[in-house]
Amino acid sequence: MSTQRESAPNTARRNEASRRAILMAAFDLVGEVGYAKLSIEGIAARAGVGKQTIYRWWPSKGAVLFDAFLALAEGSDDSSALPDTGDLQADLTTVLRATVEEFGDPRFDTPMRALSTEIAHDPALAEMYAERLDRPMRELKKERLRSAQRTGELPADLDLDVAIDLVWGPLHNRWLHRSGPLTPEYAEALVATALNGLRHASASE
Repeated sequence: MSTQRESAPNTARRNEASRRAILMAAFDLVGEVGYAKLSIEGIAARAGVGKQTIYRWWPSKGAVLFDAFLALAEGSDDSSALPDTGDLQADLTTVLRATVEEFGDPRFDTPMRALSTEIAHDPALAEMYAERLDRPMRELKKERLRSAQRTGELPADLDLDVAIDLVWGPLHNRWLHRSGPLTPEYAEALVATALNGLRHASASE
């Protein structure tokens, strides 16, 4: 009886260990060989599992890479609510400066670009990204902006989706297209410029 009771937990632990090995292998390999040369077979070999194990949990290499990013965010305070010190400009500057730092990390740059490219070409992966990451993150951003509306820092009738696009969109666009340097100073200027417009915006205009 004790053997039967222990088998399920042991299996669960083995599955979790295999899952994490696969995710780390995908993340490391895409940085080494690039997304075009990344393969399920290569991930399986690096992780020490059979490729059927990967296909049992993920439909594509893009899905594996996406989950690798989510795994890295597990347990991180950056994935929870945005800071709310009562100073919206300071809080958004802190968030965007951290994003600039992340975009500038060579370990993350290649995998993030690969994932962005794949999302643009794979509707199923795009929906997975929207459901599991983009929409939850947008809601966290909206909640911080709602807090600013409650304190009068932003107009009560402001379109929050537009506001989010104005604050975060240019940073992502500059990174994705390499159209200019990503610096803390740029993050500060972006927040200041966006808020200058948003504070005078009105959804009824």
